[in-house]
Amino acid sequence: MTSARRPLPVPDALSAPFWEAAARHVLTLSRCSDCGTLTHPPNVACDACGSTDPRFTAAPVDGRGVVRSWTVIRQSFLPGFADLLPYVLVDVELAEQPDVRLVGRLLDGPDAPLKTGSPVRVAFEDLADGVAVPAFTLAEAS
Repeated sequence: MTSARRPLPVPDALSAPFWEAAARHVLTLSRCSDCGTLTHPPNVACDACGSTDPRFTAAPVDGRGVVRSWTVIRQSFLPGFADLLPYVLVDVELAEQPDVRLVGRLLDGPDAPLKTGSPVRVAFEDLADGVAVPAFTLAEAS
């Protein structure tokens, strides 16, 4: 029996630059051209300045951050995740813009010495040819 494939992202016009960069293992956030604030995910208006024409650009970031919270997933309800069980999802606050948070899989596994404030860095999981999703690994405290 073969395992099911994990679902792939379906980019739209606003998220396409993020997914194109992720495929190259580059993490980007969307920068508002009016106020310069970084955000994720982008929206039709800038959450910071209210611009209804934010003309977002993809700004590469280094992907460092800290764990705000996490959960251990022990049961899979979606196809393609059963082979990963158990796995950890972390809620990460990114260093480049403290109010921007990303959720991703912690590649260190469920037994990693994880605590609130643990430093992490972005990593990428290749799901298909030209498709990668951001994930995280524990980083050394600086």
